[in-house]
Amino acid sequence: MSEPYEEIVAGETILRFPPGPRHEQICGRLHEWMTASLANVPTTRLLAPRSVVELVAGTLIRPDLALVTVQTGKMWLAAEIISSEDHRTDTVAKKTMYEEVNVPRLWMIDPRYDNVEVYHGSEYGLRLVHIFAGREVLSEKLIPEFQCTIAELFGV
Repeated sequence: MSEPYEEIVAGETILRFPPGPRHEQICGRLHEWMTASLANVPTTRLLAPRSVVELVAGTLIRPDLALVTVQTGKMWLAAEIISSEDHRTDTVAKKTMYEEVNVPRLWMIDPRYDNVEVYHGSEYGLRLVHIFAGREVLSEKLIPEFQCTIAELFGV
């Protein structure tokens, strides 16, 4: 996607800058590995990068990666690759929105620092579980075959 695009968060239209080359490389790697990992997980579907997802009425977002349940179509994992040009949208507005709608899993992938913040939904909102960096392995217990080192994800 090389054009600006829009998201609507809580009724407010936000114009997003087109992702840069590094952003797209990270997104591509993540989707490639996730696609391979979901081959034996019939209950989950991976949406195309930045597919429009309506979480609640008046909120249309385009996560870099979205996993939905096959049965209900409800998103249970969102991954946002933070863009340095407009990071506030991802790190504040969208993160707050994900928390308000109780998304069970959120990955905030930050190319500025080559790390990934992993959040799990809880009765009190999103809870930071771990910040992965370097040679640590990012995984998700609900997708047993998915594993990648952070260094591989960021291409370093």
